[in-house]
Amino acid sequence: MILDRRTVLTGLALAPSIALAREVAPVWVFDFETSPRTPYDAAVGHGWEAGPGALFSVRAPEGDYRITLDLGGDKASETTVKAEARRLMLEGVRVAPRKTETRTIVVNVRRPDLAPPPPNAPGGTRVLLNPREEGSYAWDDKLTLEFCGPTAAVRRIRVEPFTVPTLFLAGDSTVTDQRFEPAAGWGQMLPRFFKPEVSVANHAESGETLKSFLIERRLDKILSQIKPGDWLLIQFGHNDQKTQWPQSYAEASTTYRDYLRVYAGEARRRGASPVFVTSMHRHRFDATGKVVDTHGDYPKAMRETARELGVPLIDLHAMSAVFYEALGPKEAWKAFNDGGKDMTHHDNYGAYQLARCVVEGIRASVPDLAAHLSTDLAPFDPTRPPSPDTFALPPSAAASQEAPRGN
Repeated sequence: MILDRRTVLTGLALAPSIALAREVAPVWVFDFETSPRTPYDAAVGHGWEAGPGALFSVRAPEGDYRITLDLGGDKASETTVKAEARRLMLEGVRVAPRKTETRTIVVNVRRPDLAPPPPNAPGGTRVLLNPREEGSYAWDDKLTLEFCGPTAAVRRIRVEPFTVPTLFLAGDSTVTDQRFEPAAGWGQMLPRFFKPEVSVANHAESGETLKSFLIERRLDKILSQIKPGDWLLIQFGHNDQKTQWPQSYAEASTTYRDYLRVYAGEARRRGASPVFVTSMHRHRFDATGKVVDTHGDYPKAMRETARELGVPLIDLHAMSAVFYEALGPKEAWKAFNDGGKDMTHHDNYGAYQLARCVVEGIRASVPDLAAHLSTDLAPFDPTRPPSPDTFALPPSAAASQEAPRGN
């Protein structure tokens, strides 16, 4: 990471509380042209995180932020930018020596807090986070940016509150912002494919089902923020099918469909548009090189419920089979976590290509959302995916060999 010498903060002082910060609506400008890193200081509310990597944080209230980045330095640089828990925002921005490239991104910041329910009403005041989520940048009181790549360089950061349409994601481990390398979910790749006029709020979490997502107040959190003109992408199935998980199991022909109706109805009641996404296949091939379907009747149930409700459908189940079979049994493992030993979760390459499949589904089925896709996107053909050996995405500093929840 290339940085210069001094940090200057201008704008309003950091507010001491969420409520006050919302009233003040601060704008922060951080200038790194002439100073070394200043470590994050909770009393000040901004600075560089301790540990490996180049992560800059500013304490910020919940909401959406437009961030203007001046990238570049004295030497040639190439910078990939991620936000919060490894959410891909900018990919490989190259800048010539002593030049500056300005890029704008939109980052969603959230906290687990919920408004208290009225007296005597059921409910709670927080999302029920699991132990692995505690301490994650995805749920803390900061907006965090990570600058990745051996020559990454940033001159200046401007952060300001920004109101835009929001694309909410509800799903499981294959969608979530995976906290640690080498695992990745397609949802954390998705922001890279949109113009900075839409915010992507990925509420998916490992191990979740339609039922548990509701029980843990994750859907409540989305519904507390969703507004007319927003979208809600919904992908569940990997864990819903597990009869050995009796408290979160949803049977394909009955309760699974019922929960889908609830999610779609709650989104529509608030003026937002639901979109269903069928679950991608696991990493299993038969002797002829064809993908083995392990999802039973769940993709069919989602397709039929989408038709019944008139909800747009992105058939990632079908597209992932085409993608895996195009790679073939000898190469498909390179799309999966833990060197292919993980049969469910993906690595950066796999998650990135699945996100491109989702983008193609958006183009085909959700035209109002497709209008916000980046203009640099070429069509993606899952029958002809790029080779895993040519894919390069600078890794984040956070890494762990612990497998994600669910399978």
